[in-house]
Amino acid sequence: MADALQAVKGMNDVLPGEASLWQRFEDVARRVFAQYGYRNLRVPIVEPTALFVRGIGEHTDVVEKEMYSFEDRLNGERLTLRPEATAGIVRAAIEHNLCYERPQRVWTAGAMFRHERPQKGRYRQFHQFDVEALGFAGPDVDAEQIVLLARLWRELGLDRGITLHVNSIGDADERRAHRQALIDYFERHAEQLDDDAKRRLHANPLRILDSKNLAMQAVIAGAPRLLDRLGGASRAHFDGLQQLLADHGIAFAVNARLVRGLDYYNRTVFEWVTDRLGAQGTVAGGGRYDGLFEQLGGKPTPACGFAIGVERMVLLLQEAGTAAADAPAAYIVHAGEGTQRLAAIAGESLRDAGVDVVVNAGGGSFKSQMKKADASGARFALVIGEDEVAANTVGIKPLRESGDQTTVPLAALASTLAARTMGSEP
Repeated sequence: MADALQAVKGMNDVLPGEASLWQRFEDVARRVFAQYGYRNLRVPIVEPTALFVRGIGEHTDVVEKEMYSFEDRLNGERLTLRPEATAGIVRAAIEHNLCYERPQRVWTAGAMFRHERPQKGRYRQFHQFDVEALGFAGPDVDAEQIVLLARLWRELGLDRGITLHVNSIGDADERRAHRQALIDYFERHAEQLDDDAKRRLHANPLRILDSKNLAMQAVIAGAPRLLDRLGGASRAHFDGLQQLLADHGIAFAVNARLVRGLDYYNRTVFEWVTDRLGAQGTVAGGGRYDGLFEQLGGKPTPACGFAIGVERMVLLLQEAGTAAADAPAAYIVHAGEGTQRLAAIAGESLRDAGVDVVVNAGGGSFKSQMKKADASGARFALVIGEDEVAANTVGIKPLRESGDQTTVPLAALASTLAARTMGSEP
C-alpha cells in the first residue's frame, strides 16, 4: 500500500465545517464592496518575477526571502506565485488601459504565496481580498476605503474588536530626506541594532521602524519621525483624511511608526488591528501608492487600496462565536415502495421555492436515515413512507425545536416549509 500523501506545510485544506465561515465572510465582503461601486477584476496567480521586484521593492523581505519563484522550463522566463495582488492589478490596468476613460474601483480575491514559517493566521498559502481605487488623487478615496472597512466590520459583528491606525509616509522626496536622517540616527546607535536591522540600514531603513524586536523598541521610539517632516501637499492630504474620518465618526490613532511592508506606498498608510489574535494582529492594511503605475511602465496614475487577510478574519469570527449556518432547512427520509420517486419530486419542489433540502441517498432504515437527518443540522426531517405515497402527502418532523410530526399534502409542502423556515406558520 502506497504511503498517504499530505498537503504542503503551510498550505492548508479548508474543510466544510470551516468553509461555511469563509463563505459568510466572502458573501458579506462582496456585498459591501458593491455598495461602494467596486467591481470584480481577476488576475493570474503566476506573474513575471520582475513585476514584484519592481513593484514591491528589491530590498523588501517579500522579494529577498519569501517569494516562490521558478524558471519556466519551456522558455526560461522567471515566474513567481503572487505574494500580493496590487502589483498584478496595476499591471492589468496598464496592459488593458483600464483607466483611459475614467478611474476604476476594483477588487480581486484569491490565494497568495509567501515562503515563511507557518503559524496561526499566517500561512505559506494564504487568501486575501484586495480592493483598489485607480486614478483617484484626493484623500476622499482614502477615507472611503476606511469607511467601507468600518461598515464591513459592523456587518460582520466585529466592529468592537478592531481598531484603526493611520499615518502618512509622505512623498518620494520627503522619504528620501527622512531615509538619510534614519541612517544617520541608527548609525549612531548601531550597537543597539539586531542583525536584521543592520542588514536593512542602508537598503531600506524605514523597515527598521516596523521591527517587533522588543530589545529595539526604545531606540526605535527615539528615531526621527517622517510625520514631522511632511511637506505642504502631504500634510494637507493627511489633514484632509483625518477630517473626513472624524466626519464619519471613525475613531483612529495616528501611529507615526506605521510604515507597511512594501516599497510602493506613499502618503496615506493604514491598518486595522486587533488584540484577539496574538502576534498576528493586523486584519486589513493598505494605503496610497501614487508612483506604482510609473514604476511598472504606465502613465502617472494616483491610486489607493487595501488587502484583508481571510484566514485572520475567519479566526476573528470564530473567536467571536459567529455561527455560519450551512445546514439545509430540511432532510428528506424515505423508505418503501415508490418513496424514492416522491422524495425526489418533493426535493425539487422545495428547491424551486428557495428552500435548501437534502434528499437521503443510499437507502437505509428510517432509524438510520433519521440519524443522518439530525447530523445534517437540518431544522426538519421530511418523512415519506408508503402511506405518504398512497396519500400524496409528506410528514414534517421538527428536529431543533419541540413539536409533533404533522402531515401536509405534497402540493402545500413548499409553501408550508418556506413559511416555517422564515419563522411564521401559515
